[in-house]
Amino acid sequence: MLARFDRYVLGQLMVVFGFFAFVIVMIYWVNRAITLFDRLVGDGQSVRIFIEFTLLIIPFLLFIILPLAAFAAAINVANRLSSESEMVVLRSSGISAFRMARSSFVFGVLVCTVMLILSHVLVPIARTQLALREADLAEDVTAQFLEEGRFLFPAAGVAVFIGEITPGGVLERVLLSDARRPDARVIYTADQALLVKADDGPRLVMIDGLAQSLDANDALSVLSFQDFAFNLGELATPVARVIRDLRAYPTRALLQADPALLEVTGFSKAQFLHEAHTRTSKPLAAIFIAVIGFSCLLIGSFSRFGFWQQVAFGVLLLVALQLINNAAENAAQSDVQAWPLLYAPVLAGALISAAMLTLADQPLMARLRAMRAAP
Repeated sequence: MLARFDRYVLGQLMVVFGFFAFVIVMIYWVNRAITLFDRLVGDGQSVRIFIEFTLLIIPFLLFIILPLAAFAAAINVANRLSSESEMVVLRSSGISAFRMARSSFVFGVLVCTVMLILSHVLVPIARTQLALREADLAEDVTAQFLEEGRFLFPAAGVAVFIGEITPGGVLERVLLSDARRPDARVIYTADQALLVKADDGPRLVMIDGLAQSLDANDALSVLSFQDFAFNLGELATPVARVIRDLRAYPTRALLQADPALLEVTGFSKAQFLHEAHTRTSKPLAAIFIAVIGFSCLLIGSFSRFGFWQQVAFGVLLLVALQLINNAAENAAQSDVQAWPLLYAPVLAGALISAAMLTLADQPLMARLRAMRAAP
């Protein structure tokens, strides 16, 4: 019977966990998506780029919200079991609190496994791809031209103005000033222009325009043309790509903390070790976050006014764990020898869970619950 009960509770936990995870992820995702939309689409990027960026941030968002979703699911399921007297029947038959919380522990282990996969595999891959795509966009000179009604400066000495961009991608009323050579400054104007891809880089093809050149002697010459191609690839300055997001590096590279990599990225060895061990400590803490959420409903008696006191107590315990985690992270980031402190929330969660389940099994607590229920 207990095995069937465990499967029943575990199934309820997974269903509610999926619901809370979806809702919280959507809240975070929409908030980030609005910011990304303003930044990317406002800079002339396509909707495809926007969708790609928003999908790449989902693994990290999942890693952040899964412990919260696990805690909320454990609270919700335990509250439902208590409200429907299923937990009362089991306690009356002599089932211990540790035995009843076994399903929540298994649930926490499943959440921990998912978070370990996210932190060690999916998040680094997604953050690496995101960093590379951001570098591609930063080096994409053509994207800097796709903004109308204002002067743009894609490179030193080069200014561009586009009056209007038609739905078909035609640039109208285009002005391009090339003053990279002080002795040969040129201003190109054209009624229409097109951006064309070529093997050696993108080109701006201007149609029916004028080229006004000013030499070192301030002599002005004007030349009309039917079409003229300006190589935009010359404006791109190749730079070495360095990923400065620690979440993008593999865990092994973070643990090794190679001095050359430290110098290139600008981070300290303590920060490298902090990121590496956080990828393990937070998933382990999620196990006991789920157990705490479930066990806080075991220490109170039935009340027709609900279980808000136990829920509030569980939230306070979660806040206390977060404070411990913040203090441990601050210490680990400043001291290279302090990385073991990152596992303090795991130990604190285990001790709190054991203490709450032990307290729920004490005869004194049973008598106190009976005295409260008697009136």
